[in-house]
Amino acid sequence: TQSTWALESAISKRNLILKTASLFSTVAILTLQYPVPQSSAQAPSKPSPLAVVNTKSWFQYFGDGFAIRIPPEFQDNTEPDDYDAGTSLYGDRAKPKKFAAQFSSADGSEAVTVVISPTNQLKITFLEAKDITDFGSLKEAAKIFVPGGANIYSARTIKIKQENGFRTCYYYEFGDGVQHLALFATVDAGKAFVSGASAPQSKWDDDGVKLRSAAISLTIL
Repeated sequence: TQSTWALESAISKRNLILKTASLFSTVAILTLQYPVPQSSAQAPSKPSPLAVVNTKSWFQYFGDGFAIRIPPEFQDNTEPDDYDAGTSLYGDRAKPKKFAAQFSSADGSEAVTVVISPTNQLKITFLEAKDITDFGSLKEAAKIFVPGGANIYSARTIKIKQENGFRTCYYYEFGDGVQHLALFATVDAGKAFVSGASAPQSKWDDDGVKLRSAAISLTIL
């Protein structure tokens, strides 16, 4: 029946969205907890030019301590209602949100995601990082933010001007030939804020500039 087809279509679409999100989850969460050997994640010595677009006309999503611009026609999959329900039932025992923000294209193949993690979970050698350089240089931090075996296409340090000076951010673009990801990371008050944008490699040539621009639009409030 038509209702059965609509339900199956919705389930199929949701599965695709979850599959895409899990790709970034694997990179931005699991590899943060289990750093890879230095030899498997090396940043290129001379980064190529970084092409971006102006995102000021895009919708700006405000999360817990951050804001990020979302590409047109991307859908919000953050599901705050489910998280709130868990909090009310279990209080402090509620499972923490995997994503602070999660948006995807209509077909679920492209995703823009934000992950927030205490810095002492990423590198146990200090209690609280105040700047991303506490993780080391751009090359050294690649061991934390980039999974082993990935090809790094671009890596650079980005300085963002603020009222009280400059905020340092690390940017990595990498992939495995199948999936292409752009990752933008910074630190504030002992927390690592990591935004990422992912798409199949076959779509990156057309949509890569848009997705890269979304990733680096992350702002700390």
